[in-house]
Amino acid sequence: MIIHLLNPNSTASMTEKAREAAVAVAAPGTRIIAANPAGTPVSIEGYADEAMALPAMLTAIRRAEADGVNAHVIACFDDPGLKAAREIASGPVIGICQAAVQVAMTISARFSVVTTLPRSVPIIEDLIVEYGASHCCRRVRAADLPVLALEDDGAHAADLIAAEIDAARDNDRAEAVILGCAGMADLAAQLQLRCGLPVIDGVVAAVKLAEAMAGGGFATSKIGAYALPRVKPGSVLLAG
Repeated sequence: MIIHLLNPNSTASMTEKAREAAVAVAAPGTRIIAANPAGTPVSIEGYADEAMALPAMLTAIRRAEADGVNAHVIACFDDPGLKAAREIASGPVIGICQAAVQVAMTISARFSVVTTLPRSVPIIEDLIVEYGASHCCRRVRAADLPVLALEDDGAHAADLIAAEIDAARDNDRAEAVILGCAGMADLAAQLQLRCGLPVIDGVVAAVKLAEAMAGGGFATSKIGAYALPRVKPGSVLLAG
């Protein structure tokens, strides 16, 4: 089985961090192909960054489809372009936010999310509503930490995130916490041990869900919303 792990931003070190987290949990026989497109924002921090990343992201998914991958994981917690990606993919396409929320709802009755910057809070809140989890989500918290700071000073970042996890446990009465950024993937194990409750990394959750779905033979429906895009003259997405 081949899983295409796609980081929509152009920061290679963040892609490698996500790849390592994925490889660590991949089942025997699962191959992880990690990629990040060139020319996209160095981090995804808002709707404009998402929009600028999408053309290259969709092109990368189309190419991976041609190479015969079995499933795709979009390694950005905003789940950018998730529905568009499902239009052009035959196998499952998993967003790390949706996967993490599904895991959290399975292993806990109430959870909170800890993300990077305050501007990400309303984006994640809207996703949680869309995924039908608002009744289980206590709060979306921000560590007030730029995404790239996760690459520059991991120890300081871990301290800031841990403080928010502690607050989620003590003040929100959360029973589990989701890490709201793919750049936090390497911190999940230590934060779980430090804070004493389940800490869910969306990359791991999405990879395991992708394995299960592809292994079960579940393909993306091509009837209705996720039908293949119509071929149009001059289409950049469908060009070779």
